Amino acid sequence: MADGAAQPLGGGTDLLACIDEGLESPATLVDLRAIAGGDRIVRLADGGVRVGAAARIDDVANHALIRKDFPALADACDAVGSPPLRNMGTIGGNLCQRPRCWYYRRGIPCLKNGGTHCPAREGENQHLAILEGGPCYIVHPSDPAVALTVLDATIEITGAGGVRGVAIADFFVLPRERLDRETSLRDGEVVSAIMLPAAASGGTQLYRKLMQRGAWDFALASIAAAKRADGSVRMAMGGVAPRPWRVPESIEEDVASGGLDEDSINALAERALYDAKPLSKNGYKVSLAASLLRDAMRELAA
Repeated sequence: MADGAAQPLGGGTDLLACIDEGLESPATLVDLRAIAGGDRIVRLADGGVRVGAAARIDDVANHALIRKDFPALADACDAVGSPPLRNMGTIGGNLCQRPRCWYYRRGIPCLKNGGTHCPAREGENQHLAILEGGPCYIVHPSDPAVALTVLDATIEITGAGGVRGVAIADFFVLPRERLDRETSLRDGEVVSAIMLPAAASGGTQLYRKLMQRGAWDFALASIAAAKRADGSVRMAMGGVAPRPWRVPESIEEDVASGGLDEDSINALAERALYDAKPLSKNGYKVSLAASLLRDAMRELAA
């Protein structure tokens, strides 16, 4: 977003902080909450659910349709920040929030703010990526994004050219693809809704999050997992990569096959994280991620 341009405002919980930190300088803020029906959560004719991007995170967490059919999303929304933040922030804004890397947020030259290298790679990288990193090692801070990944959500995007849908697997982009933003949004576009497919409803769903503090913190590592009515399994992790990290499909298929003993669960968790490349100070995240994977496998199997 160019300095001096108009910029969309959801709840403002991240945008206003970015303005205060000098990361954004919009000339005008456009309040998306004023759009009629922008916060509605409705059942669709095909059995899916449409969540308006202006819906408050707390409203998504406590909505009867979401709690009944998509409990992983409800729990992920309930894990966001503090109660005041959940009552201010919108689900669309949460998906589009900027990373919390100390260097980026403090204006220290880095690849995301105009610098020529990533100071975190050899510096304070305790909270950064162990998977899919490089040349920047941010982690995406959204809890709901992880749950939406296992629910195969579609992100509805609106711009001057009309409305388009993007699979959540394609909505978030890696730093090697784009450094100025973390999503595939084009100039002048906004997230207008999240579409949850009927096929992802029900079954066994979970969301778990490990934090440095006991509550009201970003994830050091998190996991969302779902075993659908047809027996298929999906798992994704947060806090470990620049986008929600989908567990390899071969691991999901082995979990879905069932009959897992402890040795099998341990082997699958180790195999899932085979490509992890921790930095100098975040190797502990490999252990956290493995623990979350093992617990999720046990719960889905049960």
